[in-house]
Amino acid sequence: MKSYLKIGSILFFGFFLGLLTCSFSMAGQRTHTVFFQGEENELNVYRIFGSKPGKTLLIIGGIQGDEAGGFLSADFYADFSLEKGNLIVVPRANFPSILKKERQINQDMNRKFMDDNTLNYEAEVVDVLKKLICESDCFLNLHEGSGFYSKTWESSDRNPKKYGQSIIADDSFIVGDGNRKPIDLEAMAQKVIDKINQNIEDDSFHFHFNNHRTNHPDTPHKEQRRSATYYAVNVCKVPAFGIESAKVLPLEQKVRQHIYAINGFMELMDIVPQTPGIDLKKPEMQYMIISVNDSIPLVIGKMQRLKINRGDTIQVHDIVANYERGLSVDVLGAGNAFNDMKKKLIINEPTRIEAKKDFYACGSVFLDFKDEEPDIGPDTKSRELKVSDSKKAAGIQYKLKINGNTVIADNYSHVNIQFGDKLIIEDILTGDIDPSEYVVNFKGFVGNSSINTGEDRGYLIDTGARVLLPRYSLEKNGRHYYVVTTLAGNEVGRIYIDIQS
Repeated sequence: MKSYLKIGSILFFGFFLGLLTCSFSMAGQRTHTVFFQGEENELNVYRIFGSKPGKTLLIIGGIQGDEAGGFLSADFYADFSLEKGNLIVVPRANFPSILKKERQINQDMNRKFMDDNTLNYEAEVVDVLKKLICESDCFLNLHEGSGFYSKTWESSDRNPKKYGQSIIADDSFIVGDGNRKPIDLEAMAQKVIDKINQNIEDDSFHFHFNNHRTNHPDTPHKEQRRSATYYAVNVCKVPAFGIESAKVLPLEQKVRQHIYAINGFMELMDIVPQTPGIDLKKPEMQYMIISVNDSIPLVIGKMQRLKINRGDTIQVHDIVANYERGLSVDVLGAGNAFNDMKKKLIINEPTRIEAKKDFYACGSVFLDFKDEEPDIGPDTKSRELKVSDSKKAAGIQYKLKINGNTVIADNYSHVNIQFGDKLIIEDILTGDIDPSEYVVNFKGFVGNSSINTGEDRGYLIDTGARVLLPRYSLEKNGRHYYVVTTLAGNEVGRIYIDIQS
């Protein structure tokens, strides 16, 4: 396992000591600190200092990557200016899980704050977050919850075991000691809940206080004793709350509700913002900056094609898009499972580079091979690089990997494989329309079990491992399946996968 902890700790303590020595000079300023830079678990921390001193609120989003409402709302506060008080903003605590749109990668990051000695990237991120929590005066952990919380049982989707539309605390009070007064967590949460609910017309979507009573022997939430809020309350002795919008609500509605909650806590702590507007614009890449064999970087626009030689090494240095944060790239078939930005990768077959904003695809460029030319010496790979626009294609083709071998299948064709073969739908070839705008769905296979979006490109399909659901096969016998491709909800193509005994 790579070790990033020592570097991150040095950066953190250096930054913290700097704050102690120049706190007055930071008034009205913003800082941006990057931990584990260049690694998959890169962690970006934004600090906003008010023009006047005051309390500090810590906002963490994306600790579980399938909860977009949390990290997208936290993102707005990284650009704030404050008149009074301070913010520490961690929009994407668990960037690898955000890119995969999954709750966790190795472990649930929100179950590693207490009594966990497993060493992985989650542990290293948590070590930084613990320090930030103890530095704050209040901590908000932004989430999306299942169902709708209710103090009494109303239905299977609205009951005391659900989390959605609630502000969660680990108890009603933080008990005082000789140096600290008791803190009424329930009263704090209820004041914010009243403000949130003023903006929600439908009272069935109103927020409620959800006391997990985490330390009590009869709590149904013992797993929360390893959570970030539990660490905050029991170790750092600071008020901490989980903000849980309901997963089933539209994304913009979830983001707005998180923002109402954050603003409510800021007002409670007398943190005075200069607030920007909310703009959930569609992510759009403009261009990538790419070098080949350490050449001078080229600017390649969205849907343009770069011709290189087989075996060339490419490096994506940056993306320019209508967002600045949460950007990554995926070099299909050549990189890792998370983020290929700044990685040097050898390209052995034509491919596509997909830009993402969090887990939203926002643009593509293509790597094509030059026509085969004789090797005339060491200058072969230094020939002029050519960039061209994509041309309109007559139809869709499918790029498959069957047992590691590339197969190109025409639209509406049949692909014969053997039972036990390993299949990957690597991509589709579409001409002048960005492949990332399509959904390619293998009927009878679920690539992401936590959130089934219907997109099945990039997943290994082991036909001998019982991952296919026979009831979705054409004759219900598990032998003949199909892959359907849609664009804006309309079917534009399919291929058939015939599995031989």
